[in-house]
Amino acid sequence: MKPRVFLRGDGLPPEQRRLVALSARAALEDQGVGRGQLAIVLADRERMRDLNREYAGQDSPTDVLSFADGSLDPQSGQPYLGDVVICLPVALEQAAAAGNSPESELALLAVHGVLHLLGHDHGQAAERVKMWEAQQRVLGGLGLAARPDRAMA
Repeated sequence: MKPRVFLRGDGLPPEQRRLVALSARAALEDQGVGRGQLAIVLADRERMRDLNREYAGQDSPTDVLSFADGSLDPQSGQPYLGDVVICLPVALEQAAAAGNSPESELALLAVHGVLHLLGHDHGQAAERVKMWEAQQRVLGGLGLAARPDRAMA
């Protein structure tokens, strides 16, 4: 059974919803994850600000947060990898500011969040290079591009 990605929340048309899920699955495949489940949650500014304040100590909305889990889903027996929360308004603003299409930005955030679920980080230069390379590889495989030099949460 391949990994499953569940998308929760409103605000995206069906084709963008499919792209976000496809991007997350592509990141899992790139990282060799053959089974498991995760959820991508679309949040508004207020919800993202609350989450960012509670879990990261930052009193502002951010683009993406990841919450790793690792427990087994009792119904499927699959590992539950965790949740990736994307703030849709911030994502769309960032896309415009960076010169990215909304689709590329959403794909980037989905991939970035999944990589965090899988243990990637970008606090140190060597870690950042490894994570950015994985992001670009996945996005390139999807025929998308995003500026890898931007600072991301």
